[in-house]
Amino acid sequence: MSSKVIQMLAFSALLAGASAASNAQQVYRIVGPDGKVIFSDRPPSPSETNAKVTAAAGSPRGSVSTASLPFELRQVVQRYPVTLYTGDNCSPCQSARSMLITRGVPFTEKSVTTPEDSQALQRLSGENSLPFATIGGQQLKGFSDVEWTQFLNAAGYPASSVLPSSYRQAAATPLVAVSAAPATIAPAAPERAAAPAAQPAPAAASPSGIRF
Repeated sequence: MSSKVIQMLAFSALLAGASAASNAQQVYRIVGPDGKVIFSDRPPSPSETNAKVTAAAGSPRGSVSTASLPFELRQVVQRYPVTLYTGDNCSPCQSARSMLITRGVPFTEKSVTTPEDSQALQRLSGENSLPFATIGGQQLKGFSDVEWTQFLNAAGYPASSVLPSSYRQAAATPLVAVSAAPATIAPAAPERAAAPAAQPAPAAASPSGIRF
């Protein structure tokens, strides 16, 4: 039995069970106060709120909007979302994108252009090759029209587009979206103690000894 057939059987079993959690596709890049960079599939904890940089992959920004989709397609997108990872000057990436658009598959596109993006892609897929895609929890490495068609069919995506004419595919967003570090508030300078008020000079005593 070929590895492709085994993959298809495994994916069919996945379709019969619970869908993969979408958080499995999220990667957070955290730069701690000591400058150490870590990648995690969990968001920063409250104790890490002072991290210099926090970045998320697969965040809601740029995700598929399902409100206008036909009911059956909306159910498939929610259970088995498609995410496409692409790079600049990548012909197979363009072919993959064109195939999804022509078939009418709503998808989220993440661009891989920076070293940080490459590190996040390495964590997600174990490789740095593009294109890379996920259908629910299933990973597709490299583009093959036949293979991608089989997996999309197994997930329940229509063979031809049923998207409404008003639907617009969202633009690609960076895999690692870096947000600015929170501004640090300089501690207030300690207040100087007020100088003691000058004491009035003692009045000169009159010859009679009376003070005025």
